[in-house]
Amino acid sequence: MKHLLSIEALSVVEIREILNLAKKLKSMRGQHDPNPLDGECWGLLFSKSSTRTRVSFEVGIRELGGEALFLSSSEIQLGRGEPIEDTARVLGRMIHGAVIRTFKQSDIETFAALSGIPTINALTDEEHPCQILADLQTIEELRGSLEGLKIAFIGDADCNMGRSWIWAAARLGFDLRLACPALYTPPAELLARAKAVGGSVTITEDPEEAAHGADILYTDVWVSMGKEEEAEHRAAQFAPYQINDRVVAAAAPGAHVLHCLPAYRGKEITAQVFEHHADAIFQQAENRLHAQKAVMTLLKS
Repeated sequence: MKHLLSIEALSVVEIREILNLAKKLKSMRGQHDPNPLDGECWGLLFSKSSTRTRVSFEVGIRELGGEALFLSSSEIQLGRGEPIEDTARVLGRMIHGAVIRTFKQSDIETFAALSGIPTINALTDEEHPCQILADLQTIEELRGSLEGLKIAFIGDADCNMGRSWIWAAARLGFDLRLACPALYTPPAELLARAKAVGGSVTITEDPEEAAHGADILYTDVWVSMGKEEEAEHRAAQFAPYQINDRVVAAAAPGAHVLHCLPAYRGKEITAQVFEHHADAIFQQAENRLHAQKAVMTLLKS
């Protein structure tokens, strides 16, 4: 594995290797020897704000022996129109790895191709692979296995999280149900590509139908970064797609509720449901650190 650009680009073997190492690194936190990033400086290039992504990567890089250099788009020439191609060729001669959080998937792929250094997708409009890997780690911890997994994703199924879950289901062969308004379904071309790989993806406009018998109920914000001007319209469209007591009751007994955060209580999830499942949700947030440390370790092996 040279880069982490998407779940789509990972093999089953690579996903399993990341999850196994993440489990090991979590159990031995503070006892890393040797440190795979010793003497290295990794750049964090962020065009989108963050809490969990920035903190987990900065802490993870330091725990692996490296140094983190945070570069927001407003602080470098990329924000003033310098092409990503030029930024990649400059930074590739100075830093040892790059973590990029931006809008266009093609920008990350271009950077990886031209920089010559390990490149990690820390979120684009197309995918959020780091989050999905942490989610899979969390589900294994909660259930003991991914075998026979049934996940209901409720909300904007065409966001980066919905698309990433489609590829996770395709690669790992589990049952994914997407509940969303008709205008927010993933493109048919993407669904066809994923279907050719494997897994089972079902799309419905009924959240309770999607939740029926599910092991995991999953949601994300209704308004992703860059979509703020659509906030009022989206709130009206997604109002029926809230994880609440009724939806939870439709799931399998003992089902877990996950949220990739930040959470807006009273919108995509009720405060009551969120707090009842808070332990799992914040376990999920913590696992960003461990999953990403595993990715960086493997990129340097």
